[in-house]
Amino acid sequence: MFYGKIVRMQSEKGGKHHKPHIHAIYGDNEVVIAIDGEVLEGSFPICQLKMLEGWMAIHEDELKANWQMLSNGEGYFKIDPLK
Repeated sequence: MFYGKIVRMQSEKGGKHHKPHIHAIYGDNEVVIAIDGEVLEGSFPICQLKMLEGWMAIHEDELKANWQMLSNGEGYFKIDPLK
C-alpha cells in the first residue's frame, strides 16, 4: 500500500487475464494492469495510474519474480512501497 493505493498480486492458474499482472485499488477505482503496462481491466485516475506505472517500472524484476513464485505455488515476498 502506498499513497492510498492497495496493490496485490495473486496466483491465477487458469485465470481470465492470461498474463502477469497486479490488481490495484484506489478509492472506488480498481484496475488490473499487466506487468508490461497494459491495462487489462478497470480504470484509475490518470495521476494515480502514472504513479502506479512508475512504481511498477522501478520494481519490474521483483514483480516478475513474485509472479513466477506465485505461479509455482511458492508464495511471494513484499515489495517496497513508493516513497
